[in-house]
Amino acid sequence: MEICSPSSSQSSSYPFTHLADETKPTNTTALNQYHVIRRNGKLTPFDPNKITVAMTKAFLAVEGGRAAASRRVHDIVHDLVVQVVSVFVRRQPGGGHVHIEDIQDQVELALMRSGEHKVARAYVLYREQRAQRSPRHPPCGRDSPGSTCPRRGR
Repeated sequence: MEICSPSSSQSSSYPFTHLADETKPTNTTALNQYHVIRRNGKLTPFDPNKITVAMTKAFLAVEGGRAAASRRVHDIVHDLVVQVVSVFVRRQPGGGHVHIEDIQDQVELALMRSGEHKVARAYVLYREQRAQRSPRHPPCGRDSPGSTCPRRGR
């Protein structure tokens, strides 16, 4: 499925360049100080737009193609992405590393808490498909400084 990209007429809040301000980290912290630990162990820059795409795909799976053009869906996704990002900014105000599975856990929680249970289920299925396609990093290889490991409580 293809996701419609935002038009230039959409609000300036897209594509999340303002999230650092909206989630109120320290003045010196910007989202570019956060990195994602991929399943293969590679570090990549944190990009909230990837969360947006994944959530939108889950809405599309539940609501069909009309969700891509729905203002309601775009607004819900935006609000949920802000919530997800703010979790990591609060946990690590100076930046750091976040494992991809931690991000996905927060996306699931945000969808469930907002009452989007069918979308959360679609997201879980999407997540499982992605995990099966990606080479796995050794178990709990999240020992990089600033990273968290839910299995070890760090």
